[in-house]
Amino acid sequence: MVAKVTSLQLYLMLVRSRKLIQKSGKKEHHLWQKRDSSGSGQKAMDLVHTISRLPNEKEAIYGALDKWIAWETEFPLIAAAKALRILRNRNQWKRIIQVAKWMLSKGQGATMATYDCLLLAFDMDGRVDEAEMLWNMILHAHNRSMSKRLFSRMISLYDHNNVPNKVIEVFADMEELGVKPDEDTVRRVARAFKVLGQEDKQKLVMMKYKSKWKYIHFKGERVRVKTSFME
Repeated sequence: MVAKVTSLQLYLMLVRSRKLIQKSGKKEHHLWQKRDSSGSGQKAMDLVHTISRLPNEKEAIYGALDKWIAWETEFPLIAAAKALRILRNRNQWKRIIQVAKWMLSKGQGATMATYDCLLLAFDMDGRVDEAEMLWNMILHAHNRSMSKRLFSRMISLYDHNNVPNKVIEVFADMEELGVKPDEDTVRRVARAFKVLGQEDKQKLVMMKYKSKWKYIHFKGERVRVKTSFME
């Protein structure tokens, strides 16, 4: 005759079996683990504080950066990325350029986010030639995985520095790779064609990419209205 096991007995059996497993001392090991970012914020702040007090000399900056990672078992990429964001919020463009170049020289941080930050810093510091060299390198290495954001950044840079022919060149690459421009980029490209006296191409760009609709607030409500191509 088979004895019936009550729910209470079953519960006690499960508890005892769980305790036996815990006593075995075996730990689970996972192949994929989230990289520990604890302390990265403070480490980033330490870096920003250190380099902000240094003279604007490559040797001094690179020396401080090398000391910053001297005792690290692996490159502190998360902390470095946070440091770049802090420097960007503080408009410290020269320091961004120095830190980003140092990272890339170490074979680290070759990401679209780093490139975008560096191109912005080049733009704000008026270093168009260096931006162009970096852009050509990025385009050659990542032409099939280029983001809209980077194209927009480079077009914005050339627009800020009044180089309309370069705006058109970047836009041509953008179209060739099938990357659709945002509205701000469309306006910059159209303006470049106008400056170059190519009003026919200006109209074509606006007709092809300009959104037919925009939203305005009218009497407290959000209303969709048609836009003018040349707006």
